[in-house]
Order: sequence, then C-alpha cells, then structure tokens
Amino acid sequence: PTLRWQAAESTQSVRFFFARLTATRGGLEASPSQTPTQRTPRMARLEAALFVAEEALTARRLMQVATLASVAEVRELIDRLNEAYDEVGSAFRIECVAKGYRLLTRAEFAPWLDRLHARGARLKLSPPAMETLAIVAYRQPITRADIEALRGVRCADVLKWLMDHELIRIAGEDNSLGRPFLYATTRKFLETFGLGSLDDLPMADRLRPPREAPAESHRPSAGVSSQASDSDQPVDSAA
Repeated sequence: PTLRWQAAESTQSVRFFFARLTATRGGLEASPSQTPTQRTPRMARLEAALFVAEEALTARRLMQVATLASVAEVRELIDRLNEAYDEVGSAFRIECVAKGYRLLTRAEFAPWLDRLHARGARLKLSPPAMETLAIVAYRQPITRADIEALRGVRCADVLKWLMDHELIRIAGEDNSLGRPFLYATTRKFLETFGLGSLDDLPMADRLRPPREAPAESHRPSAGVSSQASDSDQPVDSAA
C-alpha cells in the first residue's frame, strides 16, 4: 500500500508539473533569448587578444593567438562577444577594419575620448590633402601626373605628406613612358577611416573604375617625363 501511495503521489506530481509546463510554455520558450550571453574561456582569450592589439588582426591571426579551432569559430565568438556588449550597453564593439578585426569604442563616445587623448590633433588633413587622398582612394593605382591632371595643380608635396603619414604608398610602376610610380592607399588608411575594405568607400561601385587584372593594362599617363621616378616629373603647363 505504501508503494502504491507513493506511486500515485508521484503520478499526481508529474501531472501537476506538466500542467504547469503547458500553461507557461510560452514563457519557457521565450526565456533563452532573455538569458545573458554566457562567456567562455575561448571568448575571453579572443577578447584579450583584441584588447592589446595595436592594429587590426585577421581572423586567421586571431585563431592562432587565441588558440581557437578555426576561422569560423573566431567569427562566431566575435558575434557572441558583440551580443554580450549589446546586452549590457557596453561602450565597446568589435568591428571589421582593414580586412581584420579591432576592439573599438562606439562612435557616440568620441567627444569624451577626444578630450582625453586629443585625437583630433593627431591627424588633420588639409583640403588639398583630403582631395588628393580621395583621388588616390577611388582611382588607385594612379600616377602623380593623373592626380595633378584631375586636381589642376602640383601635388608632389601633398603626396609626400600623405606617404610620410602612411596613408598612401607606392604600389608599382605604370607601363607608360618613363614608368612613373603608381600610388595606392595603405592598410593604415583603412584603419584611420574605419573601413573594412575599399569596397566600403561611399558610392564605391559608382566612383571606382572597373578593376584591371594585369599591371600592363594601366593606361598611359599624359604629361609624364622620361625619368624613372615621378617625384621629379614636371607638370604640363596646361594642367
């Protein structure tokens, strides 16, 4: 009799449990989305690597540093970290920059951070520098003569300034008379302007010319002298 009573009591308890489960099923099913993202040691290692990195790290590099299984796991953990940041209203977020990833502060905190680090004074682009940099960004690879033809003024000093600040680089030589240098943007350019790649430039699909595969297909540049380096090339008086 004791066993039968215990069995009956157990059956009644089970029925009561399932009755409550049925009544609250909607709440139980919705609870996972309300559960805070659980942090794991792998997430912590990835976060630490991004925190100390001084430049954008590729997914493969992060996989090696944080000893993760695959690039896919890196991207999955980055998504989970960003979810965790969003849940608590964190000032941080992991963004894709220069074909890599960086742990950055959100844009709305820039005014306060500028006071702390005076970031506004770190890199100031004059209108000529900004115009020249924009031409290189959208038309790269491009020769100095072509840049000056578009701007209508000499730009040797501006190009030197942009190179000194590692925003542009010499990407090769054009297959035209004198083989002038070709200029292109750098990885630091992408990091400075928060771009994942050149495809993230505003209206890139409309303003960037079609890509040309072979280097020999670059069009000849007008007004180029026969010297090997374009740093001493004269500008055509018509420009």
